[in-house]
Amino acid sequence: MNTKEKLTKIFNSSKMINFNDQDKIIIMSDCHRGNGSRGDDFYKNRNIFMAALRYYYINNYIYIELGDGDELWEYRCLKQIIENYKDVFSLMAMFYQKNRFYMLYGNHDIVKKDKKLRNSVMDYCYDEIRDEFITLFPNINIEEGLILQYDKTKDEMLLTHGHQGDFLNDKIWKVARFLVRYVWHPLELIGINNPTSAATNDRKKLIVETNLIDWVKENKKMLIVGHTHKPEMPNVNEPLYFNDGCCVHPEYITGIEITNGSISLVKWSVKTKEDRTLFVNKDTLKGPVKLKRYFNSKYNKKEITK
Repeated sequence: MNTKEKLTKIFNSSKMINFNDQDKIIIMSDCHRGNGSRGDDFYKNRNIFMAALRYYYINNYIYIELGDGDELWEYRCLKQIIENYKDVFSLMAMFYQKNRFYMLYGNHDIVKKDKKLRNSVMDYCYDEIRDEFITLFPNINIEEGLILQYDKTKDEMLLTHGHQGDFLNDKIWKVARFLVRYVWHPLELIGINNPTSAATNDRKKLIVETNLIDWVKENKKMLIVGHTHKPEMPNVNEPLYFNDGCCVHPEYITGIEITNGSISLVKWSVKTKEDRTLFVNKDTLKGPVKLKRYFNSKYNKKEITK
């Protein structure tokens, strides 16, 4: 099944969530949370991520994680990752308890679609300091896609990770996982990039983006993904392809916000005040642009192909 076929299948089978101008949504992906070792790409940005997520929780945002939240190709044990990042998972659990949390799986955490795995390690975790169990995500559903429908126009946007249809990362992902875990991860620790990754290989990234954009052009739908780690937000009257970037950029994280009926691409990073103290700051990289402008554009005038 190629990328177009796979995305159409996901679109036709995904849960639909309605939202309006009063709702606030933050979309992030590709945290690649690990076990805290030297090869854990998320570790350096954990404080930025926590500061951003606290802001979104306090300000009543819905948090949608678009896959590869956890690095389960390089590391085997999800339970160990949760134990290593109890503060992060406890904060995400607060969103979940308020019905403001949706988690999708990507290629690097595709095993989370296994209900037995979720029930065994994602319901609770033990806090040694407080000597008690912390409730996390009991009965959570982790799907491949999610559809957001904008109440004002009834237009829909598909949210998914973005690896779909890729031969190595989707069709033979178990082979790719083996190569990453036992070949490329050890080499990356000495500075050699994985040439099969869309995040580090520009040619691979272009192929993935082209396939995703072709689906957008053909089906006249808005698509929001991650996977390539390259943040993207189109101009009005360009194909409606959005990418939230990732949370493992050097010294910053990116995401997509939807507020007041508008969409923006944002960046969180550490900055310095005049008195030399550090603080975590949010910058808007592009937007806000009213969703109606995108939905009224020439790239949104056709029903999806069944």
